[in-house]
Amino acid sequence: MKELVINGIRIRPGQKLNIELAIAKLPTHTLIDLPIFIRSSKEPGPVVLISGGVHGDEINGIATAKKILEEVDENMELLKGTLIIIPLVNIYGFLSNSRTFPDGRDLNRSFPGSKKGSLASRIAYILSNEIIPLIDYGIDFHTGGRMLTNYPQIRVDYKDKVAVELAKSFGTHFVVNSKYIEKSFRKSAYRLKKHILVFEGGESMRLDDFAIDEGVLGTKRLLSSLGMISERPESQSTIFLKESDWIRAKASGIFNSNIKLGDEVKKGQILAKISDPYGQVKIPVKALSNGHVIGINNLPVINVGDALFHVGKE
Repeated sequence: MKELVINGIRIRPGQKLNIELAIAKLPTHTLIDLPIFIRSSKEPGPVVLISGGVHGDEINGIATAKKILEEVDENMELLKGTLIIIPLVNIYGFLSNSRTFPDGRDLNRSFPGSKKGSLASRIAYILSNEIIPLIDYGIDFHTGGRMLTNYPQIRVDYKDKVAVELAKSFGTHFVVNSKYIEKSFRKSAYRLKKHILVFEGGESMRLDDFAIDEGVLGTKRLLSSLGMISERPESQSTIFLKESDWIRAKASGIFNSNIKLGDEVKKGQILAKISDPYGQVKIPVKALSNGHVIGINNLPVINVGDALFHVGKE
């Protein structure tokens, strides 16, 4: 079993350890730490990272990682390998209900980071040097933006065959082809031959029990397929979507949807209507292709060009 060392602390086989990495101080000089929870089996096996809150306002992802940690500590026996769980990565964003850091930088566009860079860059540097080299696989939990809800889905670059197999094992209903983005957590890990799945479910600043449960069940299926736990929740049918596009508003007004997240739609189908506040104008929103609705805008009042429906195509 390879030796794990985080921040100079050695993790022995079978050890249960909580580590706090000092990041920086708030303007009040209050110290900010990054809590990391390590749960190791006595038997050698894969090292899997479970992370949430890379964007500080994506509370759903934080709750999912937290629930997995609770289950591991209460009733989930780890047969082999090690889990590294970081429920909340972007503490600064969490404190301010913000996706980004105080200077507006996005942590997920700051990798591999710099020891002397911005706050986001410094945390990216810590993850790139202290965590990513230790892991084999990872699941990074995210949500949609404000008032944009995502149906639970795994995003993976279909060119990464190992990650595609991990996505199959995770077993959520939709798997979406999503190319690696420069300076992202996932791309930085891939460069080191590590494979991280991105889970999307729900919307920012809201808790969504369905998405949280899907994230926990999928993680259990994945860990079971790696031989790390004995419990294996029942699989569901998985639809692989090779591409996806947003349908955007052709006019401003009151947005009233006829469909729900997860629905299958046909080209030309009327998905919603946009009306003026007086009921004199009604403009239909039509599906541009056959597909599945994997994201939807919950705003009742929209502007021309706003993203309305995210439709994935098989």
